Amino acid sequence: MHLTPRERERLLLAAAADLARRRLARGAPLGATEAVALVCDEICELAWDGVALETVIERARAVVPAAALLPGVAGLVPVLEVEALFPWGSTLVHVDAPFAADRSQNPELERSVASPGTVNSPGHGSDAVTERALARGTTVPGPGEVRAGAGEIALAPGVPRRTVLLRNTGPRDVWISSHFPLDQVNPAVEVAFADKAERAVTGCRLDLPAGEALLLRPGEARTATVIVIAASSAGRA
Repeated sequence: MHLTPRERERLLLAAAADLARRRLARGAPLGATEAVALVCDEICELAWDGVALETVIERARAVVPAAALLPGVAGLVPVLEVEALFPWGSTLVHVDAPFAADRSQNPELERSVASPGTVNSPGHGSDAVTERALARGTTVPGPGEVRAGAGEIALAPGVPRRTVLLRNTGPRDVWISSHFPLDQVNPAVEVAFADKAERAVTGCRLDLPAGEALLLRPGEARTATVIVIAASSAGRA
């Protein structure tokens, strides 16, 4: 059975979402990975059924209740984005605050997910660790937290870049995510190089950090910088 990379990603997402559903069924709390997978899977299925984008976003926020999350998960995922296939084409679904942060309705879950063997006495447990960290002038990372180092990282250094004009000729908003190939974008989007000698868009993507996207409103035209990731495919005519 031959699967495209996108099909493999969709099946992997479905497997992770199934894990989340099994944990919810037995009352186990969800971490960030499986919670995100569950919401994204529901979004993809709603999109497949042709549910309106606004309704998809609204229903996505209700997939995972706050009480079903491990502490800190809601803060780790302030925004969720997934490229879903609607009957009219692919659309980047952007959901702000996909998880509620209020866990006050289920304090028992908060206690049940504490680390086994934690001793709530002076010098022991997470409170003591936090106190010692604060005394050193540092902080304790939250669950799954990633801390970036100092300085800036150049994106795709040395890779050729071009300027293109993107025009949305369709009746709906179109999002183009950072690493989506320009030759596979929604057919309603016209792509033209600023340099008229440039013709092929194969091998190009937007010059955006991973996870970001460019929005084109109906009838809107915008210039953008693209990265030529396959130089031989985007040469001059």
